[in-house]
Amino acid sequence: MVKYIYQSENWPHFTWNEQEIQVILGKVRHIQGKLTGHMSALGFSEQADAMLSTLTQDVLKSSEIEGEILNYEQVRSSIARKLGIEYAGMIYSDRNVDGVVEMMLDATQNYNNLLDEERLFGWHAALFPTGRSGLHNNKEMDVLLHWFNNETKIDLVLKSAIVHFWFIIIHPFDDGNGRIARALSDLLLARSDNSPQRFYSLSSQILVERKVYYEILQKVQYSNGDITEWLIWFLNCLYKAIDSTGETIEKVLYKAHFWDRHKETVFNSRQRLMLNKLFDGFTGKLNSSKWAKIAKCSSDTALRDIQDLIKKGILQKESAGGRSTNYELIKIPADNGKD
Repeated sequence: MVKYIYQSENWPHFTWNEQEIQVILGKVRHIQGKLTGHMSALGFSEQADAMLSTLTQDVLKSSEIEGEILNYEQVRSSIARKLGIEYAGMIYSDRNVDGVVEMMLDATQNYNNLLDEERLFGWHAALFPTGRSGLHNNKEMDVLLHWFNNETKIDLVLKSAIVHFWFIIIHPFDDGNGRIARALSDLLLARSDNSPQRFYSLSSQILVERKVYYEILQKVQYSNGDITEWLIWFLNCLYKAIDSTGETIEKVLYKAHFWDRHKETVFNSRQRLMLNKLFDGFTGKLNSSKWAKIAKCSSDTALRDIQDLIKKGILQKESAGGRSTNYELIKIPADNGKD
């Protein structure tokens, strides 16, 4: 009969193929360094915008992995408010969203702080504000926490993969273990970057590979302590997460170039609000009724706002027909982003 990994006599002393792991770990560390170099070349506002986008995606996708869909605007607003980042959209306050955001920000912004039971209880209470949960497998958690706070020989990126798996196996809470495991990984990745600034989202890539994520976790649970297969999957997933940040950076730069190009253009507050929404990730199609609802104005006012932006060469009607007229941004070639 195949035993669970925690029934192994080696538990919790994990083993792995060092040669295989070092190859992919080296690739991850290399691309981490390249990303840090790219981001350091950006201006302060562009860095803040990229970080806001990344943290928003991380919170949204980590919850979505568990089947919980959070509101994009509420998450983005909550993060901006708590970090003091300028935000052009509506300011929301939702207890559940704020709790998830607080956990993620504590993990990534306070990455050098001690991890103890009280901190984990705080994270769990943030996820489930209606009541405090007890911690199961206390002796197991004591071992993990001691390792987490005192192990210094293992590379921090590798450590982020190990703690993710280890915490999932212990399963100390009745619910929320997956999200807390991913927060622990993000904490150690922030340590590995030696920075609270987050420009890549591991959870976004895990969501893309969610089926394999669960399959590999399940498979490696049945072993004698060798977690090579999990580590390789995790590191490859992380590599792809970092590699995909080019799209985020491109959007941030395009947005910055747009506002620089139009620094002398007159916009009303509704137009600025809606343009920023289009840059930051507008869900669905833009039409005059959506504009009116979001900008809290009449349909006639919304249509005048849109027609004004069409005259200014900023919006255009979508070519695809339909019941209603939809509008989109006119794309400007990247090299012509500035006058």
